[in-house]
Amino acid sequence: MIERWSNMQNQAMVMTDVRKFELCNVSMPEVGTDELGIAVKSVGICGSDMHFYEGKAFSIFPNSLPFVLGHEAAGVVYQVGENVKDFQVGDRVAIEPGVPCGKCAFCESGRYNLCPDVVFLATPPVEGALKRYIKYPAFKTYRLPDNLSMTEGALLEPLSVGIHAAQRSGVTIGKTVAILGGGCIGLCTLLAAKAWGASRIIVCDLFDSHLNKALALGATDTVNSGTQNTVEQIMKLTGGAGVDIVFETAGSPVTAAQTSHIVGRGGTIVMVGNIMPDVPFSFRNLYKKEAEVRAVFRYCNTYPIALQAVASGRIDVKRIVSASYPFEQAQQAFDHAVDDKVNCVKAVITME
Repeated sequence: MIERWSNMQNQAMVMTDVRKFELCNVSMPEVGTDELGIAVKSVGICGSDMHFYEGKAFSIFPNSLPFVLGHEAAGVVYQVGENVKDFQVGDRVAIEPGVPCGKCAFCESGRYNLCPDVVFLATPPVEGALKRYIKYPAFKTYRLPDNLSMTEGALLEPLSVGIHAAQRSGVTIGKTVAILGGGCIGLCTLLAAKAWGASRIIVCDLFDSHLNKALALGATDTVNSGTQNTVEQIMKLTGGAGVDIVFETAGSPVTAAQTSHIVGRGGTIVMVGNIMPDVPFSFRNLYKKEAEVRAVFRYCNTYPIALQAVASGRIDVKRIVSASYPFEQAQQAFDHAVDDKVNCVKAVITME
């Protein structure tokens, strides 16, 4: 049975040009038998959204406008497809924004984030979640417990990146880690590393506001990379040993090049940030230390873990939020996120 709400008008915040949105009336989604209709209530602004908004993604996705952004989303179920048995109208849910094929070797091995045919929200030609109503496959939708807010539900997405990075790193109790980049993903990686038991967490960033936030979230040490030599400071803090694990979360060629100098003997480098240009890298440092380099591409099998970590109080992800805007002010929200990176770590858009 398919249940429906009546008298519903869908709207989308459509990007029509660089740094320009238009609020448009759009058709209601046709919810399939294995899908849910979801009234979107919270959408986080991701770094990839900002790249689109600034026009930096058009070299990869030319001729993609008009387009709808947003892939960090949570909402309320308003319609249930006839084959869906585990959800009902009124359920509060978060969506995992990547839908894999479920049939390839990567999906069958459990590493579905590597599926070559994954359909990911807000990745052209697939539109994002900055709409009042969307449809979504039920098998990639997660019911939120009563003690989680809609914003926390949306933030399960960036937190999943941090959790996947922590899992890839092998961080455990007693390990010392360095996180190069104190933005949203860096802070989510901090939260995950702390939850996984890291005893010392050094966060490096150009902005004191980000470093102060990192300390509030559990970092033990910080380095201002704009006024201090990052490598020298980390070596000083670790008595010349370096760290067990380095997370590159800034997506910068500069920090990527620093990783082999910071990692300790037998340590691990985890590349989390999205770096487009080629990077000069000292493999001599790597092999002398017998260190490893591991990469992170999105995440897999992390949403249930993220949900339980937040619901149990183990991770307080809502503290990374810097600003919240209503849906009608999405333009202002994106302008704030893009133009005030010093103070705006994470902006969220909400729908009533």
